[in-house]
Amino acid sequence: MKKRYKLLIVEDDKSLAQLTYEFFQQFEFDCQIINEGIQAVNLIIDSHFDLVLLDVMLPDLDGLQVCQQVKGQFKGKIIMLTARTDTLDQVLGLEMGADDYVAKPVEPRLLLAKARAVLRRESETNNKNMSQNIIVLNEIELHRHRREIYKAGKQVLLTNPEYELFEFLVQNIGVIVNRNQILMHLRGINYDGQNRQIDITVSNLRSKLEDDPSQPTLIKTIRSKGYLLASKE
Repeated sequence: MKKRYKLLIVEDDKSLAQLTYEFFQQFEFDCQIINEGIQAVNLIIDSHFDLVLLDVMLPDLDGLQVCQQVKGQFKGKIIMLTARTDTLDQVLGLEMGADDYVAKPVEPRLLLAKARAVLRRESETNNKNMSQNIIVLNEIELHRHRREIYKAGKQVLLTNPEYELFEFLVQNIGVIVNRNQILMHLRGINYDGQNRQIDITVSNLRSKLEDDPSQPTLIKTIRSKGYLLASKE
């Protein structure tokens, strides 16, 4: 039997929410709808959803605030949606831990494809045969079986994109990886020369893992080529 996923639709437009519900229910999703941000925060934290479709424009807390409040407590995936064209929303959404960001209106089948893509990447990560469950880079420890990072013995809370990027760098330690390789791993798309998700995620990782983020020694930028993970000297 094909696995079914728990999907939460957070959308204040009730007719649009119902249409999304009816469309996704035809496939491998068991859906639930909620129309307000505050209630969404509690539900996301208390329930075990695989995926949340989170609208930015909500009547109480907006989607960015919701994403910020559940960050570090929610282990599922978040796709943010907005009708606003301001790129700042996209930057903030990614900084808050969203796994993908979609502009509205969006064709339902495209949204379905994006939902399946983020869930497929999670499944592939979980099903990998990991030769090492704990990897140590001086004071940094990566516990792959629990998807946790520790620095000097203290847990560092990462968003899903931050964790997945760091694990990808660990898998390629000592090797320069370019933006296209990273985006293909994180989102299954090619780098278009404009997407800022990588830069944002690297900056966030450095702020959490580097002793001096302005002079990184762990996650190095190789000019015109990409990024390289190195053990600290």
